Amino acid sequence: MRDRVRGADPAADGGPGQDRGEQAARRTRRNRRRSSSLRLRLVVVFALVALTAAVSASGIAYWLNREAVLTRTQDAALGDFQQEMQNRAGVLPPSPTEDELQHTAGLMADSGQHFSVLLLAEDEHGRQLVGDSDLDSFTLGDVPRTLRDAVNERQPVGSHNAYPYHMYWQRIVVHDTPYLVGGAKVIGGGPTGYMLKSLEPEAKDLDSLAWSLGIATALALVGAALLAQAAATTVLKPVHRLGVAARRLGEGKLDTRLRVSGTDELAELSRTFNRTAEALEKRVADMSARDEASRRFVADMSHELRTPLTAITAVTEVLEEELDAETGGIDPMIEPAVRLVVSETRRLNDLVENLMEVTRFDAGTARLVLDDVDIADQITACIDARAWLDAVELDAERGIVARLDPRRLDVILANLIGNALKHGGSPVRVSVRTERRPLAEHAGGAAGYDGAQQDGSLPHGAAAGDGTGAALSAEDLVIAVRDHGPGIPQAVLPHVFDRFYKASASRPRSDGSGLGLSIALENAHIHGGGITASNAPEGGAVFTLRLPRYTVPPEEREAHGQDGDPAEREAQGPDDDAQADTEGGGR
Repeated sequence: MRDRVRGADPAADGGPGQDRGEQAARRTRRNRRRSSSLRLRLVVVFALVALTAAVSASGIAYWLNREAVLTRTQDAALGDFQQEMQNRAGVLPPSPTEDELQHTAGLMADSGQHFSVLLLAEDEHGRQLVGDSDLDSFTLGDVPRTLRDAVNERQPVGSHNAYPYHMYWQRIVVHDTPYLVGGAKVIGGGPTGYMLKSLEPEAKDLDSLAWSLGIATALALVGAALLAQAAATTVLKPVHRLGVAARRLGEGKLDTRLRVSGTDELAELSRTFNRTAEALEKRVADMSARDEASRRFVADMSHELRTPLTAITAVTEVLEEELDAETGGIDPMIEPAVRLVVSETRRLNDLVENLMEVTRFDAGTARLVLDDVDIADQITACIDARAWLDAVELDAERGIVARLDPRRLDVILANLIGNALKHGGSPVRVSVRTERRPLAEHAGGAAGYDGAQQDGSLPHGAAAGDGTGAALSAEDLVIAVRDHGPGIPQAVLPHVFDRFYKASASRPRSDGSGLGLSIALENAHIHGGGITASNAPEGGAVFTLRLPRYTVPPEEREAHGQDGDPAEREAQGPDDDAQADTEGGGR
């Protein structure tokens, strides 16, 4: 990607003016984003798939090996036992002695399978005799009752069953050790024999196999996680670059492009982004050129109009003096026309001045000339200069000093108060108060200094907090202008700060130009504040001007990353209340 730079959010890790609760909330949101990231989900899915596959394969392999090992051992032991029963127990007399049984059992146990043997027979008197190769470890009680019953049960002989007795076997566990127990009866009147073989070696082999399969499963899981990490990196790196490029594009860096390589879907997405960015850059360039041409036209037109207006204004002043003269005045027949020329010349002169002011705001060349101003005195001077003392009530304590541009504040107040007098109803009440809020929430003013100054002192106008988290705070100057008129229609509220807006289409011509309130709002914005308006519950409209008490110039706010409060910048939006200005757009 061309001009690729990783930007950091200056507010991501909190600041001196943020409280601990907000920082904790940010950390929680970051942890949630990490826990729900695509990389983590890919690793988890790969791990689950690998774990399921490995466990399934290991389980099947263990079961197959277990059956194979046990079946092989079982078949070998039972086959050997059956052979021994035929070769040794089968040659005993019908009524053997106990010594013969004991000797035969010992011989049978000496086979290669190493099992214990138990032989049962009856002597001439019907007494049961027992011969055991290992009498201490293998007794008749170790043989399950069901197995004994099955061995001694005589089966009917037929076409599907050639022998009345068969050999049976069963696996048992004694003291956590597995054993194989088998039994058979010599056909034709011989002894009954039972064998007991330990399966402990096979169990140990199966345990070793289980451990090996478990280790293989763990290694497969680790390998799947590493593979998922590599796959996620391969997939997410282009996505991350795309996100960075989109963020840069949103920041206005329209020359941002992505480096395209390959022919897959991500490469096609990068190409689409580049085409979109190129089209957007061209469209914005065209719009900027047209906007710049429009602003230049307005500025040039206003500048060119000032020269003839200066001459016309001088002539109208002479005509006005003639109108006011007690003797030798103007002919009464043309007096109305002369008065119309005088009033329209003044209106045209005000319009040109307002257009030039709007052009300066649009071009970003408007600058503040800050000074410490007593707000009560400033408002009184504004009202007195326009002869509004009898129609305006002022509720302001003396001694409220703010650092701002007095000329621009006068423009704001003149527009707000004049608008209230023209479109509202007397008396108009102007009230002044100060409000304190944390620096982290402050749009301009002391927030522009990013909390404490380098020398450790508080910014001018900032106060120490109570130690509960908001360490610093700044003051806002709030000036409310209320009239007692009918209020503002709801349909007008979203548009009263628009330039050249007329509240009534049937009255396209008015005494004002429709620029007064928009200029007032721009003057508030350049201070880092804003203007809102509402209809009071008891009637009348209320304009509220909110400025930082200690204004920081726009260039310093931009240097500290403070562009003003977005919520304040949307003061003229559909959800806020507003009112027409003093130079146009009446109610």
